[in-house]
This record gives sequence, C-alpha cells and structure tokens, in this order.
Amino acid sequence: MNNSQQRGKTGRSQVRRAELIATGRKLFADTPYDALSMDDIAQHAGVAKGLIYYYFTSKRGYYLAIVEDSVAELVARAGGDSDLPDAERVHRTVEGYLHYAEHHRAAYRTIVTGGVGSDAEVLAIRDAVREELVATIAEGAYGRRALPVIARLALVGWLSAVEGATLEWIGGLARDPAAQPGRTELAALLVRQLRATLTVIGEFVPECPAPPAPPEPAGPRADLVPVTGSP
Repeated sequence: MNNSQQRGKTGRSQVRRAELIATGRKLFADTPYDALSMDDIAQHAGVAKGLIYYYFTSKRGYYLAIVEDSVAELVARAGGDSDLPDAERVHRTVEGYLHYAEHHRAAYRTIVTGGVGSDAEVLAIRDAVREELVATIAEGAYGRRALPVIARLALVGWLSAVEGATLEWIGGLARDPAAQPGRTELAALLVRQLRATLTVIGEFVPECPAPPAPPEPAGPRADLVPVTGSP
C-alpha cells in the first residue's frame, strides 16, 4: 500500500480522495500531463494545493493514483459477470473491455501505452492489467487462470492485437464515428480471432483443448459469436 492509499483509510478521507481522483481523471482526459500544474489541479478541484500533496505526495503520485483507479475500473468491467457460462463470459469480457475504451479514451490510451514517456510505474500497472485480463480470458476458456507458457504466449499475442485494434478504433471514433464499426461488431470480430487462437493453442498444448462451441444464440443477442467452432 502506498502513502496516498494509507492516507485515505477513513471513510471521509476515502470520499475526498475519490473526489480528487475523479477530478483528475477529467482533467487528464483533456489536457496533457505536462500542461497541468498542481496549482491548476487545485483550482479545478476547488481545494488547497496542500490537500492534494497530503493525499498523493506529488503530482506524479496523483497521476499514478488516477491510472490505478482507471485500471481497476477496466478490470472490473472486463471481468464482470463471473456467474455466466464460460463462452458467454469471454464475450462479455471483450465487450466490457471495448466499452471501457470507448467511454474512457484518454485513460485507455494511458493504460495501454504506458503513460507519460516511459514511466516505469505506469508500465508496471499496464503489465499487471494485461496479466489480469489474460487470466480472465483463460478462466473463461479453460476454467483456470494458470496456463502453460505456450498457451499464455498465444493469449498475450491475441491481447496485444486487441490493444492495437482498440487504439485504432477509438482514434477512428474521434475522427469519423460513422465510418467505424459498432462496439458489438468489433467485439464479435475479436472473439472470432480469439476462437482461432484457442484452436491453435489446442494444437500446440493438448492439455488446453479448444472449448466446445456453444449453441448459436437466438433472439436479440443473435449478434453474439460463439467462442469456438466454425464461423
């Protein structure tokens, strides 16, 4: 636990700390890190600058707390609905991931690209969220989070492709939303790519066979694509 987290233990402190983080998320969503001074941040938050130092010790500590908060929300959204069947959970994980990226574009870019410059702590946070997402996908596909090395490498490769596609997608949404696929359509594409990855994993790692294809959904969720099986 870092110093800023220790200072936010009490209920009232947690509320104030959360309010400051919410303000910071809005500020850093629209303004580059280097363009914001602590005086600017305090003015927007409507508090004395010393209060921000009290909770976060520095501007960088404040920024890292904002990144950690964004990561926690991303992981929670992507890893929700744990009571769903495995295949449906995988699809919901991908769609939840895209939902977060669509509605928190600046925060998503920070998480995926490593933040300001090559900040080692932000890169460590990014690596941690990647590990959690790979484990979430593995649990949905195989019912367990730990994987043989080759299987894990394959899923990391798929997730890297997801990150690249998502960055391109949210950039396109900013330039010309009408030209971009919807979130559900992109999620279906990425799940199909995952399905192919799981098939390849099964060929290389017999103890990780591709999960059987679930029945094609019907009705209002007919757009969902099964995790395995033929297109």
